[in-house]
Amino acid sequence: MEIERWERSEEISDAEKKVIQEIWSRVYANCEDVGVSILIRFFVNFPSAKQYFSQFKHMEDPLEMERSLQLRKHARRVMGAINTVVENLNDAEKVSSVLALVGKAHALKHKVEPIYFKKLTGVMLEVIAEEYPNDFTPEAHSAWTKMKTLIYTHVTAAYKEVGWAQ
Repeated sequence: MEIERWERSEEISDAEKKVIQEIWSRVYANCEDVGVSILIRFFVNFPSAKQYFSQFKHMEDPLEMERSLQLRKHARRVMGAINTVVENLNDAEKVSSVLALVGKAHALKHKVEPIYFKKLTGVMLEVIAEEYPNDFTPEAHSAWTKMKTLIYTHVTAAYKEVGWAQ
């Protein structure tokens, strides 16, 4: 059942978009720190993901990762892309376009397995829920679950479009 849910994107209501945008405005105010926390947890929980990053693939220590300028730069990039999606939730074409660019770059240039997007968005939700517990109500969790599904669905559609073969 969970796999099927991941494969199709549920419509995000206007109220849910507002919840996502309100929480994100607080998250994005601490963009770099939250982004670094997300990436460190991602790499600690899924160390195989580091294989795609020559600059920090051999780092094991979370403190070393936290000090890495390359990791910080990538965290800002990830957070910037998510910010563009969140800011444009009312513009389906823009969301699709941004996530298609991300998906195609990661498929063609970086050769990243698409499953890592599912894992990364899951970690993103965990970190946001922990860092902003008062904001992360059951309604917010539901809205953000739809958001992570939207990201994964659009990114994997881009992989399919470029003929990704696993």
